[in-house]
Amino acid sequence: MVIRVFVATSSGSTAIRKKQQEVVGFLEANKIDFQELDIAGNEDNRQWMREHVPSEKKPQNGIPLPPQIFNEEGYCGDFESFFSAKEDNSVHSFLGIGTPPDSKEDMESKQVAVLQNGEVPEEEELKIKSDEEDEQPLTEDEDEEMAE
Repeated sequence: MVIRVFVATSSGSTAIRKKQQEVVGFLEANKIDFQELDIAGNEDNRQWMREHVPSEKKPQNGIPLPPQIFNEEGYCGDFESFFSAKEDNSVHSFLGIGTPPDSKEDMESKQVAVLQNGEVPEEEELKIKSDEEDEQPLTEDEDEEMAE
């Protein structure tokens, strides 16, 4: 799966440039594979992006502004959607890719799973049991040995 980020490399808007930089910078920093596609210098990219952004996500004038984010051909969202996912620590879900083990997003999803259904994920259950076993009270013999 390749994340595709449609940008305008020659945008005159500072706001658009900052949004594009934030998305690309986040993906690079988190080592998420992506492809940056320029809509300013490539008419095919511009046309593809415009055709694949869902109509309910297009502005009133019908022309979506960059950055627009896709997973292969599936639409993920625009900058506002990305920003919300980033704030919620759910960017991997937003992008439709698996979360890296022990990432903040992974840990939060496990915590939510416990809270929603009252069950503990299996690996967490093993950790809890292991911790409980470490805290068992000493037997009389062990207690006497420790006293000596």
